[in-house]
Amino acid sequence: MNCLDPLPIPLIQWYHENARVLPWRSDPTPYHVWISEIMLQQTRVAAVLEYYRRFMEALPAVADLAAVEEDRLLKLWQGLGYYNRARNLQKAARQIVVDYGGRFPDTYDGLRTLAGVGEYTAGAIASIAFGQAVPAVDGNVLRVVSRITGDFGDITQPKTRGRMGQLVQEVMPLEAPGDFNQALMELGATVCLPNGAPLCGQCPAASFCTAQQQDLTGQLPVKAPKKARRVEERVVFLLFHGDRVALRRRPEKGLLAGLWEYPNELAPAQGLPEGWGIQPLDCRPAGTGKHIFTHIEWHMTAQSITTATQILPEGWVWASSGDLTQDYAVPNAFQSFACAVEERLCCGPGL
Repeated sequence: MNCLDPLPIPLIQWYHENARVLPWRSDPTPYHVWISEIMLQQTRVAAVLEYYRRFMEALPAVADLAAVEEDRLLKLWQGLGYYNRARNLQKAARQIVVDYGGRFPDTYDGLRTLAGVGEYTAGAIASIAFGQAVPAVDGNVLRVVSRITGDFGDITQPKTRGRMGQLVQEVMPLEAPGDFNQALMELGATVCLPNGAPLCGQCPAASFCTAQQQDLTGQLPVKAPKKARRVEERVVFLLFHGDRVALRRRPEKGLLAGLWEYPNELAPAQGLPEGWGIQPLDCRPAGTGKHIFTHIEWHMTAQSITTATQILPEGWVWASSGDLTQDYAVPNAFQSFACAVEERLCCGPGL
């Protein structure tokens, strides 16, 4: 017996009554579903809405995404992180234009051929945009299924994810696979919460949920602890010449590949910025910041430096406030220093 057998009818009814109104749900074309799902990976819905609106205004169709310059694409993506996702979007868009004549492949297997489209994303597009009965199993769905079924398998393991995906597949209503998948996601995002107590009193599955009945919601799902992150102490140099700040482009491979950054080095960074051929006129502290990546944690201390030097090393630029707003994608890792930079560019060194 599948413990999810009683789920579809009450879940879909709950979804129709409680689903949040979201732009990609109002017009679930393959392109809209795809962009929204990639944006929503590890990002809350509330944070994605404005990014999605701006992205769609700039790139309303897959052909526009295929043709846009990479710097413009990365600027539209700035703040969402994981910039390789944006690059894979463009790679996939170009595949769609070249290999599929500008039309999305309309099968799960076809969608899986696109760059950056994994099992979950392919399942979401296939079910929501094309009405195909395939599961879309993300973290929300794994949490819901593990609690309803009382499954203590480690959800980071492919075997567990595959088992839960099969359970979802078996009970998926053929007439409404997209609604069913979205309902599971919505339940996990708004009721069967990951942090803090789930809202079991609002859950359509409460009467047959193993975790709720056996007081196991605090123990499920089971997830192996992550490895400790490596900590790096870094010095960030905010270099100013008149009303411009220095940026350098990061290498094309590795962390934050190809993005623009304020020059920075591992502490103590002795001999800089003179080592770059930049002579400081003054130097003052400009605050501290911390940013957490998947495997690395940056602890940063910034220095604000004014210089009369105009010539920068190769691959560096002087950027105005307008340039930062319109052209250069500076990752959120340096958000702690954004106000200091903007104040300096707009008001001068007297602050």
